[in-house]
Parts: sequence; structure tokens; C-alpha cells
Amino acid sequence: MTPETRALLEPSTSPDEARQEEAPIDAMWFSRPSHDGREAWELRLLAEQPYALFETFEKDETEEQREEMRREMENRMRERVMSPE
Repeated sequence: MTPETRALLEPSTSPDEARQEEAPIDAMWFSRPSHDGREAWELRLLAEQPYALFETFEKDETEEQREEMRREMENRMRERVMSPE
């Protein structure tokens, strides 16, 4: 989240297990189990205009592969939000 948004939030606003990172946009990650042992991840923009990116990972993908894809999703989200229309 942006430093401005982070300053507005009280510490009790986010769950204890949530990790907060400074970023140029306000977005949140959500994950949940998917069918056949896969895992679904969603990057959701926190804005008036709803927007989200979604990816499912196979159960045999390494954490390094998953992290690489999540970073790519973050980059795509930044490009979408920060590019002039």
C-alpha cells in the first residue's frame, strides 16, 4: 500500500498474519485452496474502480516459481493503474 494509506490505517485494521509492504498502489493479496490440490491467488486493487488479477498454481510448482509469478502480477497491476489513459 502507499505510505499515505498506511498512515490512515490503525494497527488493528489488518490481521496479525498480514504483511504490509510499501508500494506505489493500494492492493491486497488473497489466496485460497483450489481444486485438484492447486492454490488460487488474487491481487485486488483497492479503488473505486474494481480490478483484480487472478492466477492458479499447480501443487508441484516451487515457491520460487510462485513468487516470480506474483511479482509479475504486481508489475502488471502497477502498469495498469499508473499508465496514463
